[in-house]
Amino acid sequence: MLTRRILLGTALAATLAKPAAAAATLGEDGLYHLDWYLESFLDLAEDLQGATANGKRLAIMWGLKGCPACRRMHEVHLADPAIEGYIKANFEVLHLNHIGAREVTDFDGGKLGEKQLGERYGVRFTPTIQFLPEHADGLKDRKPQAREVARMPGLLEPPQFLAMFRYVREKGYDSAPFPDWLKRNPVKSG
Repeated sequence: MLTRRILLGTALAATLAKPAAAAATLGEDGLYHLDWYLESFLDLAEDLQGATANGKRLAIMWGLKGCPACRRMHEVHLADPAIEGYIKANFEVLHLNHIGAREVTDFDGGKLGEKQLGERYGVRFTPTIQFLPEHADGLKDRKPQAREVARMPGLLEPPQFLAMFRYVREKGYDSAPFPDWLKRNPVKSG
């Protein structure tokens, strides 16, 4: 009986020590979804304001049905509890469809379908992650890509993927482009 209690206690401690990452599900739109992605009315200024009010940064993640890199990002990168935990704690992630038709209100008040919004911002492939500043002040007067503080065009390896989120959270873009910042803040591989 005592042995069984020790085994059960050990199993419980192991379960609590490393929380399981939420599994991504494939939606009817062909995109992978996580239950912690931002659900919104697709008004970028409101989403940015809400993220800032929650002490987080806003990231827009572009996905596409059948995208192998999007699948890998969800099955490998975002399934890693350390990566998922950091992003959930520090970012609101709005997942948009590269060929989608949902109407999105841009910072200048214009309303565009997801596909047209992506074209406006020069999103050419998936996954692409756009990182936005903490506040919308003056964004409506800037050209679309000038509204971003950083962009991840494509899928980086997991350590660099996490480093990009750290770069934005720590405002590394104020001091250096990402490659230079990364040289000063090396990541551990594996």
